[in-house]
Amino acid sequence: MHNKTIAQISRDLAAGEYSSVEITQHLLDRIAQQDSTYNAFITVTAEQALAQAKAADENRAAGNASVWTGVPMAHKDVFCTNGVLTTCGSKMLSNFVAPYDATVVSNFNNAGAVSLGKLNMDEFAMGSSNENSFFGPVKNPWNHDCVPGGSSGGSAAAVAARLVPGATATDTGGSIRQPASFCGVTGIKPTYGRVSRWGMIAYASSLDQGGAIARSSEDAAMMLNVMASFDPKDSTCVDQAVPDYTANLNDSVEGLTIGLPKEYFRDDLSAEMQQQIRDAVAEYEKMGAKVKEISLPNTHLAIPSYYVIAPAECSANLSRMDGVRFGHRCEDPKDINDLYKRSRGEGFGEEVKRRIMVGAYTLSAGFYDAYYKQAQQVRRLVKNDFVAAFKDVDVIMGPTAPSPAFKAGEKTSDPVAMYLEDIFTIALNLAGLPGMSIPCGQINGLPVGLQLIGNYFNESRLLNLGHQFQQATDWHLKTPAGLV
Repeated sequence: MHNKTIAQISRDLAAGEYSSVEITQHLLDRIAQQDSTYNAFITVTAEQALAQAKAADENRAAGNASVWTGVPMAHKDVFCTNGVLTTCGSKMLSNFVAPYDATVVSNFNNAGAVSLGKLNMDEFAMGSSNENSFFGPVKNPWNHDCVPGGSSGGSAAAVAARLVPGATATDTGGSIRQPASFCGVTGIKPTYGRVSRWGMIAYASSLDQGGAIARSSEDAAMMLNVMASFDPKDSTCVDQAVPDYTANLNDSVEGLTIGLPKEYFRDDLSAEMQQQIRDAVAEYEKMGAKVKEISLPNTHLAIPSYYVIAPAECSANLSRMDGVRFGHRCEDPKDINDLYKRSRGEGFGEEVKRRIMVGAYTLSAGFYDAYYKQAQQVRRLVKNDFVAAFKDVDVIMGPTAPSPAFKAGEKTSDPVAMYLEDIFTIALNLAGLPGMSIPCGQINGLPVGLQLIGNYFNESRLLNLGHQFQQATDWHLKTPAGLV
């Protein structure tokens, strides 16, 4: 049963092939037996999951079922869940039990889904490898010596290892798309404001966006149908009607124009990686799409802009982690300054401290105009590139990451090299655009992701393109060697 997709499980439950309790127990047993290998889960909520599954079966028997009733999934540990440990992968919140549900969690609960637990992540979503978690690194199911990507590495690894059919995730600079690429699964980051951030613990508020990781575009569409909603509790959430993201999956792509940014096919992108992406684009040409070379001239400015804006916002957001109201508190503080210093010094990991210090510096008097203000001006230039490009093309494609998954420990001593892992994904967060990664090939037995970039609120088109590719190819059906 663990090889079933969300769509298959939903249909099987409707047909009475098995009960929600049966599929839930099967996956819980699988997590208990195998997650020690991957470390994808921080908390497994077995008792709660079985209670939800039992209620789902009762609702189905009473004729009150929806497509999600009784379908298992899991949440990235950045979403607050009432009565459940919510850690953000940090010692700072290692004892924090959320007193309420995030809107995304409430939406899945209301839809009848069954939550199996909370998934591992880079601390406060800061990282590209899932090596920054207080609870230990997550391993890539395709090669246990490699990272799964980050920060949503637990979500991607759990789906790739068939521990869950789908998982929530978040994306601040590529944290859904890059781990989806590394783990050979499908991940979508919606338009900024499409999914409520209420109850999603903030890293960089103008960049963070909740999304989904699943086996297929169809499954991702089913998840986004639940996640996308207007939420008056989130001032950045857009009050716009939510379409049925599954309705247009089978639309033809004939006549669509695909833009290939010349900046994404750089000299330092390996010939093998370039060929994988061009082969994937050729599949769309076979379906009748047209390809056009475009330019996004300010692409090279995205990373320096992001690594000023994101740390600045994180330094403000994480100031609430002070050892006073919740979370880690040092023992026997001498005074308030000692409480702050030691609680934060003990509670935050090295990467989080690094970004807080950079952010505080760029926002300080005398440096705000030189750094933060200028970075925001560059952000506008990056956005304008996309606005201009979408006048001529319907969708933009390119690599999700510059390489397949790299070895654990390979880049931990070089933060800049780690930051460059997000070179193709960060610009979308700066612009607020939707993006998606789908498996499109392999290099040395490791998955490669194709990134699809859409215009604002055009998630339906991305999901349609992903689905059509997955009808024509079988890369999304591949499983890691030795997986049982």
